[in-house]
Amino acid sequence: MIRLTYLLRRKAGLDRAAFQRTWLEEHGPLVASHARSLNILRYVQVHTIDDSEESASARRADPRGEMEPAYDGVAELWWRNRAELAQALATSQGQAASEALLADERRFIDLAASPLWLAHEYPQINPAPEQIVASPMSPLVKLHYPLRHLPSMSLEDAQLYWRTNHGPIIRQNHGRNGQVMRYVQVHRFEDPLESQLRNARGTQVDTYTGHAELWFDTRLLAPTAESMLAARRAYEDETHFIDFSRSVAFYAKEHVLIDRRP
Repeated sequence: MIRLTYLLRRKAGLDRAAFQRTWLEEHGPLVASHARSLNILRYVQVHTIDDSEESASARRADPRGEMEPAYDGVAELWWRNRAELAQALATSQGQAASEALLADERRFIDLAASPLWLAHEYPQINPAPEQIVASPMSPLVKLHYPLRHLPSMSLEDAQLYWRTNHGPIIRQNHGRNGQVMRYVQVHRFEDPLESQLRNARGTQVDTYTGHAELWFDTRLLAPTAESMLAARRAYEDETHFIDFSRSVAFYAKEHVLIDRRP
């Protein structure tokens, strides 16, 4: 499968609650109505939470330093493969659906400030079946961590290090202490379809190297000596490939609007 990751910033004049309500209650059903025309296999809205001053202070105290401001949410869409996405975008029905969705996005999304890219998944801690969802009423929460690599590295080298060096560190430490229920690396790949989607929206913000997503049970988040050691090891390894000042991390809840996986 391939994924489209679409980081969203709300238009000026909208507060986050109004933005997320419009996105979920009005735009979400519109996407669902065009799912088959666009060959969409799965569609999840990731709604950012925890924007209090206390949490902002905690982020400033993080050893990673000041990072980018949190996005208001993330649209995640899956296709079986690139060919099905390209085929959908080439048909008259798919083009009409894309135009209708883009026209609706203009109402509430700051398109220029909302980057998107295509990606492949690399599960690291992945219980089967893959049914872990940080739904609004559950005790689960999702950490969404879009990252950019250090300028001294190429995209390929950074993704290789992330996958083969950093992934095992998270598995050996966070996976062992039981606090991380699932951990997936989502790596951007360069593709002309990305440029097509960005140009249609007038996107100005650079893409990211990809993003990490981790699911936690909030009932198990009390710090322990083991979890603090795991966090320190993760941070120390991140310094080898992540440009923290150009990356962002935020907690979120998930709304699954389409899931046609077998």
